[in-house]
Amino acid sequence: MGGTSIWHWIVVGVIVMLLFGRGRFSGMMGDVAKGIKEFKKGMSEEEADAKAPPSRIEGPAPTVIDAETTSEKQK
Repeated sequence: MGGTSIWHWIVVGVIVMLLFGRGRFSGMMGDVAKGIKEFKKGMSEEEADAKAPPSRIEGPAPTVIDAETTSEKQK
């Protein structure tokens, strides 16, 4: 009483395989693996963004001054 033998674990394994099926179980493991890969990829991208200097400074666009426009305004 209270002990579990190898036969108990075999019966539990068979029941689990019947409930989830071989395809569903392997599909779940594949989804877990994809999730882990995406998580690692996101973490590495985040670290790369934090280490990289900003590519450009945000602000208003520079104003271009033409020589013709300035000479017309001075007249």
